[in-house]
Amino acid sequence: MSIERTLVLIKPDGVSRSLTGSILGRVEAKGYNLVDVKLMNATRGQLEQHYEEHIGKPFYEPLVEFMLSGPIVAAIFEGERVIEGFRSLAGSTEPTAAAPGTIRGDLGRDWGLKVQQNLVHGSDSTESSEREIGIWFS
Repeated sequence: MSIERTLVLIKPDGVSRSLTGSILGRVEAKGYNLVDVKLMNATRGQLEQHYEEHIGKPFYEPLVEFMLSGPIVAAIFEGERVIEGFRSLAGSTEPTAAAPGTIRGDLGRDWGLKVQQNLVHGSDSTESSEREIGIWFS
């Protein structure tokens, strides 16, 4: 197997709830290596690039506004099948439906229809990972 890299974003709700260390620790405990990490405020331009496939969808603008609402943590993790492994570790995008033992299942809150407030983002493919890492770590 080959070593992959993935982008992990800890969203403003995770940072404001002081869950950054816990979330990063879970990913490291799974056996993935932290390659780079930074605390930052996203720009609208970065978010427009990152979420470009969602432009025009009803949740797009609320998602961008949420991601602009506070600092985020951007991290690159590396390991065998890290993309699939992190997405499994993150759990379902809806925290209430996410399985116990996952980041969203254990730490997520039910914000009603605000599914974008689900603590983390992880790349969904090697192509997305390369593109997303380029946006956040240029």
